[in-house]
Amino acid sequence: MNRIIKTALAATAIICCSAMSFAQDDSNGVVRRRTADRNAPKQQDGTVVTERMQSFFSNDDSSITDADKQWMRVIYRSLDVDKDKNGPLYFPEEPIDGQENLFRIIMRLLAANTIPAYEYLDGREIFTEQYRIKTRDVLDRFYIPYTEAKGSTEKNPRFTIDENDVPTNEVLSYYIVERWEYDTRNNRLNPIVEAICPVLHRAGDFGGDALKYPMFWVKFTDLRPYLAAQTIFVDDDNNLPTCTYDDFFTLTMYDGDIYKTRNLKNKSMVQLYSDPDDLKRAQDSIQSRLDDFEKKLWVPSREEVIAAREAREALEAGRDSSAVVEKSTPKTSRTRATSRSTKSSTKTKEVKAKTPKQSSQSSNSGATRSVRRRK
Repeated sequence: MNRIIKTALAATAIICCSAMSFAQDDSNGVVRRRTADRNAPKQQDGTVVTERMQSFFSNDDSSITDADKQWMRVIYRSLDVDKDKNGPLYFPEEPIDGQENLFRIIMRLLAANTIPAYEYLDGREIFTEQYRIKTRDVLDRFYIPYTEAKGSTEKNPRFTIDENDVPTNEVLSYYIVERWEYDTRNNRLNPIVEAICPVLHRAGDFGGDALKYPMFWVKFTDLRPYLAAQTIFVDDDNNLPTCTYDDFFTLTMYDGDIYKTRNLKNKSMVQLYSDPDDLKRAQDSIQSRLDDFEKKLWVPSREEVIAAREAREALEAGRDSSAVVEKSTPKTSRTRATSRSTKSSTKTKEVKAKTPKQSSQSSNSGATRSVRRRK
């Protein structure tokens, strides 16, 4: 009985001590839940992006130096929303159940002055403060109606755009800048999306085919925190939003045509290859070299070497057999007889050529044996 009482008192003392220590830590501010930054930008759907979140999604790694980057290739792609893989960029046209397409997200962030936009320069992309454009100029240039938002100032202008006035049905393609970097530390070739440009397809006053109007550039690092909060579904067989816009771009789930590569002459692919067939071959060649670049970095395994050798030998054997079949196909009975006679003659010649060699070898072997026996 006394043992039970002592055990109960000891347990009570332990509970009291732990409660006192927790209260002391809470009063001193050691144990405290971190709250969101009040000054952090907040979207209309309640998403808060803090500086820590912004730095997490940033592609700029200070630990990677220029010595680690031994190779880089800048690729420009055009993403057409009519392609099946690029459908999530356009649909849904109207916001449904908290889901909206890429252009609506970009315009909402620009109207709230949350992210900067940069001027589209033909053939050059400079993301500096000098080439940063004002949202008011963009809206006026492309005739997008807007009103001044509440709390808008000259230094921090904000605008309100009605959902029906956002020209989502005219943004039918996007330009993106890819930076393919080879990191020697990880021995990997990493494609990184650097910037995105919405392209407006708008017909002229006299009709005809729609003309393309690139609107502006937006850095992908500025968009990533907001794209990571927007879920999308990319498969018609699975209607669950299993990934985000950030996954869509970082995992290269899109399908884009190469329309330019960074070069000394600063020319596009159309300017370098006027013929459509030559243009297609050049695009495929660039893509195949990017795909095979990483494969060439690794030493092939024993199984891969054997498989490659067997494939090469099978190819050579197929060529030799086809050549023999072409040469040995008889046209008349006379050719068959001649072929048989030639085969027999060649066999006798081979036998005659081999017999003196065998005799010479036997004589030499007997001479050596006799010398050894004498010793």
